[in-house]
Amino acid sequence: MSSSKGVRRAYHAGSWYDANPIQLKEELESNLSQVVPLPTLDYNPPCQDAKAIISPHAGYTYSGQAAAWAYASIPTDRYKKVFVIGPSHHQSFHGIALSPFKSYATPFGEILLCTDTIQALRETGEFTQMRSAGDEEEHSLEMQMPYLRLIFQGRDDLRLVPLIVSHPTAAQYESYASILAPYWNDPESFFVFSTDFCHWGSRFSYTNYYPQAPFPEDPVPPISSPGEKPAIPLTMRSTPGGGGQIWQSIQYMDHEGIAILRDPTSPTAVDDWNAYLNRTGNTICGRYGLSLFLHLVKKVYGSSSGKNVKTTFVRYEQNEKCHTSRDSSVSYVSGVVRVQ
Repeated sequence: MSSSKGVRRAYHAGSWYDANPIQLKEELESNLSQVVPLPTLDYNPPCQDAKAIISPHAGYTYSGQAAAWAYASIPTDRYKKVFVIGPSHHQSFHGIALSPFKSYATPFGEILLCTDTIQALRETGEFTQMRSAGDEEEHSLEMQMPYLRLIFQGRDDLRLVPLIVSHPTAAQYESYASILAPYWNDPESFFVFSTDFCHWGSRFSYTNYYPQAPFPEDPVPPISSPGEKPAIPLTMRSTPGGGGQIWQSIQYMDHEGIAILRDPTSPTAVDDWNAYLNRTGNTICGRYGLSLFLHLVKKVYGSSSGKNVKTTFVRYEQNEKCHTSRDSSVSYVSGVVRVQ
C-alpha cells in the first residue's frame, strides 16, 4: 500500500536560490540565454538524442550558470517522466531511497510525482523510503526542480521520480540496474544525475594534489587549451606544494573522471570508475549516482546493442581557483548523455 504524503516544501528557497518566482525566472532564463551551440561537440540545444543529463546542485549563485548548459539540452516535447537521482548528504544507508511525498513545490508551482512508478519500485522490496524531514533537507534533488519546472512550463503531464542514492553494494547496483532498465528504455522517460565534482580544501578534508598536472587532453568548455597526456602516471600527494597550481591539479583530476563517463558503454567503464575513485579519492558527492548510471547503461546496452551512447560534457567550472592550501573550491560539471 502506498504511504505517500502531501507536498514537499521548497525547503532551500530563499537561501540556496531566490524564492521570488519573478526574480528566479529572470535569473534562470538569463542563464539559459547564455548557452550557445558548440559545433566541435555537435552540441546544438535542445539535443534530440539526449536521454539524460549530469547537472550540479550547489546554490544557483555558484552552479546555476553551469547547470543551464545541461538543462538547455533537454528536448522537453519528447518526455513526460523525469527520474532525478542524487546523493544523500544527511543520511547514510545502503541503497536507494524513495520519496514519501506526492509532489515537490517550487517557486514556479508544483511538480507531481509519478506515484504509480514509485509504488512499483517500492513493491520490488529493493528500495527504502526517505524520512519526510530528510527529503526536505536534501538539496541534491531540490536544486534540480526550479530548472525542471521552468523548462517544462505549461506541462501539467510532467511527472517526477526522485531517487536518493547512498553507498549501494555491488549486488544492489546490479539489481537496481535491472529494475530501472525498462524505465530507461521508455521513450517518454528522462534521467537527471545530480552531482558536484571535486570538493577541495581542508574544510572538505581533501587536499590531494598532482604536482605535475598538465592541462586536460580533451578539455571541457570553457577550457580551450588542450594539454598532452603525461608520459608516465602522475604521482599524487596528500598535500599540495612544490609543483604547479592547485586549481590545475583539481581540473586535471576531474577530467580523469570525465574521460571515463564520456564512454559509458566501454566494457571496463564500471571498473575504471571504481579504480579512479579508489586511486584519487576525488570527492565527487554524486559518485554513487554516477556509478548507477554506468551500471544502468551497461545493463541496457551491453557491448553489442548497436547503439552509440556517449556523454558530451559541455561545461566545467570551479567556484574558486585554489592557489594555496588555505583555499577551497568545488567543481561543477554539466554533461548530456546521448543515444544515437
